[in-house]
Amino acid sequence: MNRLTTLVLGLLLTLGANAQEDEEYQMEMGGALGVDFYMGDVNKVPFKHSSAMGAYIVRKIFNPRMVLKGDLAVGHLYGNSKGYYIPTDAGSATPEGGEPIDVKFKRNIFELGAQFEFNFWGYGIGEAYKGNSRITPYAVAGVGLTIVAGGGGGTKAALSCPVGAGVKYKVKPRLNIGAEWTFRFTTTDALDTGKESKQLIRPYAIKSTGFKNMDCYSFLMFFLTYDMLPKCKTCHNND
Repeated sequence: MNRLTTLVLGLLLTLGANAQEDEEYQMEMGGALGVDFYMGDVNKVPFKHSSAMGAYIVRKIFNPRMVLKGDLAVGHLYGNSKGYYIPTDAGSATPEGGEPIDVKFKRNIFELGAQFEFNFWGYGIGEAYKGNSRITPYAVAGVGLTIVAGGGGGTKAALSCPVGAGVKYKVKPRLNIGAEWTFRFTTTDALDTGKESKQLIRPYAIKSTGFKNMDCYSFLMFFLTYDMLPKCKTCHNND
């Protein structure tokens, strides 16, 4: 009798573990920490003048390959014109475009965005017959609203277009970690505009439209998320 009881309990525990591994969820929530840097008129080198950033992340999971992500991020951008020629007055009549000037800036940045993620491999634990993997690289692209403030440059808002790639790993059935690197292209040339850097708005008097000749910034972040809201297996179209 004792052996039979032990066998039944062991079977129930095994089935429970398998059920947890095979469970599918509708959302992920969590946070990210990392570094950001500015790319524009006074910086062309990735990770130069890097600063800390953080973000709150929410993912809507459509299937093991397709995800819609929302983020609320905050960071800090700074730089200076050392090594770059910035004229005092680009519209002057001198051949050089005006006498060179040293400029620097410090700005706070806020972002509210949405991106589509495509996992190159089906992402998940269990259901090996579907070809899912607990680790996958992914591509990401989307749109966002970027606001920069502080540094004596006023507050500016612009559209942003994040493009990049990442990798995610499922540590446990509901726990995910990963890393993501994106460039955020914007519709403004004022990310680097401050009290001491007003010349960085069209410093060479070149007109710009859309994303052309505008500033951008980059996020390299490491995230931790937790799966939430199990899908109903008995519901229609949720196999």
